[in-house]
Amino acid sequence: MLKSDLINILVAKRGVTQKQAEATIETIFESMKDALCRGENIEIRGLGAFHVKNYQGYQGRNPKTGQVIPVKPKRGLLFRTGKELRDRVNRPAPQQAQSDLPSPETKSPGSTGTGL
Repeated sequence: MLKSDLINILVAKRGVTQKQAEATIETIFESMKDALCRGENIEIRGLGAFHVKNYQGYQGRNPKTGQVIPVKPKRGLLFRTGKELRDRVNRPAPQQAQSDLPSPETKSPGSTGTGL
């Protein structure tokens, strides 16, 4: 799903104009980006949580030359799904109608049923 898909859904479901939908989505995403850049965590109930993780600097090594290289401290972004979303994604898919699948008793003409 793309940002433009979210905008189109907002237009269709809420009846707002394209410009209003774009402004709304942009405002939400910019607010989220700003909060994460400040090191804040974001929790959206039913969806999940974004966490900023701080990594310490360390002495790395170039595998080709063996030279020691200092790696600077950095921050990474983690997303952990909420229980509701995780359960929904892992829910079994609905079964297709049984009439779509050939029954095991049905054999094509000339078939012996031996499978060989």
